[in-house]
Amino acid sequence: MEEESESTTGPNWLDLPSDLTENILQRLGTFEIVTSACRVCPQWLNICKDPLMWCIIHMSYVRKSPYAFQNLVKICCNVIKRSCGHLENIDIEYYCTNDTLKCIADNGSHLRCMWLVSCLGITNKGFSEAVRKLPRLGEVNIIFCIISEVSLEALGRSCPLLKLLKYHAWYPTRSCNPEKMALAIAETMPGLCHLDMKGHNLSELGVRAIIDKCPVLESLDISDCHYLSEDLTKRCIDQIKDLQLSYRYKCKQMRQLL
Repeated sequence: MEEESESTTGPNWLDLPSDLTENILQRLGTFEIVTSACRVCPQWLNICKDPLMWCIIHMSYVRKSPYAFQNLVKICCNVIKRSCGHLENIDIEYYCTNDTLKCIADNGSHLRCMWLVSCLGITNKGFSEAVRKLPRLGEVNIIFCIISEVSLEALGRSCPLLKLLKYHAWYPTRSCNPEKMALAIAETMPGLCHLDMKGHNLSELGVRAIIDKCPVLESLDISDCHYLSEDLTKRCIDQIKDLQLSYRYKCKQMRQLL
């Protein structure tokens, strides 16, 4: 019986090497680490205090959270500060405000990748001021946030290493002019390799400017651009390796093949 109980006893998690424990903890979301995991034991708390633990931050939307929105924003900012300048990759869903962006800018001089998802609390001014302090950004993903060509121009002028831009929109808004956004991208992001503008109905002029002034572009999603000329469509097909066009152009191509 004694041997049986010994064989069914689980492993002692405190015996794991620190680097392995850190690897396991990093698989949790930021909220779970800060509110639960770091309270398990002193060893886990010390690991969570290590700035290198926060090179990558994922702050996902928390359903039915007992914390108010502003408290969750504060949690996010506190975690960013814990990185002590080691932050390289950040992914924030819902809880990013101008204050959060300022915190990222003040602590993320090595930031290379940024995801902002459904963060309606950010403004052009807050975004523009932040990216001016983030020159190493190479990948920016903006999903269902509302920023205009002002922010895109600041991003392009401040981040010469930018290779990937994904900016998805729910629906057109008065504050977002697709043509001006396309021109801002074309004028300030010549080194762009991947561009995804799903949800934006870019004009013929805007798409042409991007094709002309982003010579190393490999992938382009303009699946919500419905009124491109045949000449420009053909040029996009010839020039871009991975091209996502509107459904109407795909149907036209299929009819031509039949």
